[in-house]
Amino acid sequence: MTAAERAAAAERAIIGRHLRRVWGLPWTALGRSGWPPDPGQRLHWHWNYWWQAHLLDCLVDAQARRPEAARVAVLDRFARSVRLRNFGRWTNEYYDDIAWLGLALQRAPIGGTDGPLRTILERLREGWTADAGGGIRWRRGDAFKNVPANGPAAILHARAGQRQRARELLDWMSEHLVDPDTGVVWDGLRVDTGETVRLVYTYCQGVFLGACLELSEADQAGRTIRAVAGHCAPGGVLRGQGGGDGGLFAGILARYLALAALRLPPGADASLARELVLTSAEACWQGAVDAPYGPLFSPEWTDPAPELPLPPGHPARDLSVQLGAWLLLEAAATLD
Repeated sequence: MTAAERAAAAERAIIGRHLRRVWGLPWTALGRSGWPPDPGQRLHWHWNYWWQAHLLDCLVDAQARRPEAARVAVLDRFARSVRLRNFGRWTNEYYDDIAWLGLALQRAPIGGTDGPLRTILERLREGWTADAGGGIRWRRGDAFKNVPANGPAAILHARAGQRQRARELLDWMSEHLVDPDTGVVWDGLRVDTGETVRLVYTYCQGVFLGACLELSEADQAGRTIRAVAGHCAPGGVLRGQGGGDGGLFAGILARYLALAALRLPPGADASLARELVLTSAEACWQGAVDAPYGPLFSPEWTDPAPELPLPPGHPARDLSVQLGAWLLLEAAATLD
């Protein structure tokens, strides 16, 4: 199969297993957060706002890969359903969550996104504070400033033409949360104690790389790609980080590695980014198992997915894990 055919298979599988009406209402659609779903997931009681933002973004990727009028209708229903399930609001208390929804809405080929984007950008600007030299907090009222919030916010501000704020966010991350020895991007800073949380997540590498690309920082982008290859991709395959929110982390990194492969000048860094995406995509595909509607993917791309029926509590049940694989396969399709 071609890379595009694999991405299409992932789309069919995830839409078939996870996309359902909200509370049975017509003209609505959101992704159930687990499959097979438990009773709460059937009712979208557990719905994970930021997972839905990435499902919307994957649908936009699919539309760019193979435009279809029917998918545009799904995109429109989906975006409206996010607001419905969020009780009439576009935002929540987490700045990283709303930045992801903003990035998805910004790319979606549907109408009615200008107002939500203004609301999201205004909320993100509210999240900036001067303590610890600047940056956005992880959530309202929190004392933690991290790359998962500042990275996607920087990308969104840059794409919205607010480049000064994007530059401030990138500079803050560069100063406080990049290991000067390895180029690895750390997680965050506790502004109340001054503690740097030096956990290394693929998520953080991805959004920092994305911010570098939006602001044409080729040298920083290249250093980050090399750090990923050295610290986050054993055997050339991006490392998984379990289920739950971690199921999305490597897919996010794959998205921005593919963008780097396309945007950076031809050379070693662009080639390395391309290789990381394609090697990971091959491993992910080979580890999938047949399931209703299509392939079921493993949370760790170097390991095979479990055979059905899935064991209770297995991370492969999580929408996040399946979306992470879909993100990766769409990224690979852009490089085919």
